[in-house]
Amino acid sequence: MRLSEIMTPAVVTAGSDADVLGVARLMRDRSVGSVVICDREGEPTAMVTDRDLTVRALAEGRPTAEPITEHASRPLITGEPEMDLEEAAALMVQHRVRRLPVVGAGELVGIVTLDDIAVRTGNLELAQRMTQEVIEGALPGFFFHERG
Repeated sequence: MRLSEIMTPAVVTAGSDADVLGVARLMRDRSVGSVVICDREGEPTAMVTDRDLTVRALAEGRPTAEPITEHASRPLITGEPEMDLEEAAALMVQHRVRRLPVVGAGELVGIVTLDDIAVRTGNLELAQRMTQEVIEGALPGFFFHERG
């Protein structure tokens, strides 16, 4: 199965000039847990999650007017529309990410989450193993093999 078959095509984005409060409100208003940060040319450069906002900004008492780029996760790990699901899954585990923006021809075309993998592939077991490996930080591809 290819990422283009299971990705969510609508991705919530914010410009690199956005601030913490603006991105938090965007997450609230769009009911999402992550926002892809794009540069002035629209190229995706970073990701901010609700956890990033909580741990990196709010818990440290940082100003909500501070630039979102101060709290974004980099480098941005991305997949391609024609990437095979197993390859994407290994990439997500290797980099310990739960969300994988999908970039085709230099343009953000979608996003794949662990929920997408569970729901759209019907492979709940794969999504559960991936979640466990992302949390534990296992080696890439490790979850494809039985543990001994």
